Amino acid sequence: MKSPAKHFLVALLATALVFAPAFASPQQQQQQQQKPKDKKSDVEQIGNRGVGKGLNLYSLEKEIALGKYYANEIERTVKLVDDPVVTEYVNRVWQNLVRNSDARVPFTIKVIDSDEINAFALPGGFFYVNSGLILRADEEAEMAGVMAHEIAHVTARHVTKNLTKAELAQWLTLPLLIFGPGGWAGYGIYQGMNFLVPTAFQKFSRDAEREADYYGLQYMYKSGYDPNAYVSFFEKIRAEEKRHPGSIPKLFASHPPTPERIQNTQSEIAQILPTRNEYVVSTSEFELVKQRLRQVLAGSKAKEEEGKPTLRKRTEQDKDKKGKDKDKEQKTEDDDRPVLKRRP
Repeated sequence: MKSPAKHFLVALLATALVFAPAFASPQQQQQQQQKPKDKKSDVEQIGNRGVGKGLNLYSLEKEIALGKYYANEIERTVKLVDDPVVTEYVNRVWQNLVRNSDARVPFTIKVIDSDEINAFALPGGFFYVNSGLILRADEEAEMAGVMAHEIAHVTARHVTKNLTKAELAQWLTLPLLIFGPGGWAGYGIYQGMNFLVPTAFQKFSRDAEREADYYGLQYMYKSGYDPNAYVSFFEKIRAEEKRHPGSIPKLFASHPPTPERIQNTQSEIAQILPTRNEYVVSTSEFELVKQRLRQVLAGSKAKEEEGKPTLRKRTEQDKDKKGKDKDKEQKTEDDDRPVLKRRP
């Protein structure tokens, strides 16, 4: 039989084990409560997170070569803005975002002379922004937000991952067509089935857009920009679509800024980005470059108009003048004709 003293010691030990967290130091309690931060949401880990890893049949070198090929094809069909002031400024903003991203390839940016509000990135770091997007943005941060979103598509390697999934799907389908009930006859309809592949990967595209929003916000924040400008640009596009249905810019045609997407973006800003006292919203240089770009485009348009033939309608004066000239010409021709006279 145990003594009362031993019972007391056992009970005291059990109580200490149960309430150990309550007696821990404030520092120990804080360490226990803190959960390890998700690396992909930690902006301090940008550049060291392995973004873009996963199943991919394309090496980075092959991805760059693929992007270069399509870049050459694009530049054969578009008109680029080559003004040094505009291109230097846009490249500087772009490279600042790239430095604060998870980029693993070098990036180049060029401005296309087009009124459409559009921007797109090719695999391997080739990026194009339309002059219409630059002029439509009210703040530098809005332009930077779209750029950051496109950088995120490249860092996450969405294009080549999508191509990989499409190729694997075709390879997996091919044996079923050849050795299935239809035999080799099934191979005949293989080409006809290829148009179904994009539909099969629509969900992947939506996921890619969400991921690009997620990382793009972090790249904006890391570069010093106010990430809320990304949301304000979304809302501006939505408002325009409501006022003029069907006018949604090309950039958002396939993935419009839905209320859900805007809400997710706002939640991510609140949850993963530490609060700052100051952000870059816009700069005086941005306004000067926009003004310069307008002048460059206006001059280019005027130069194009000069080289075109001008069609002018015939006026009444022209008609009268032409009629008189014709009568005069007829009279001159009549005077020159030989005249037959009778001999007396």
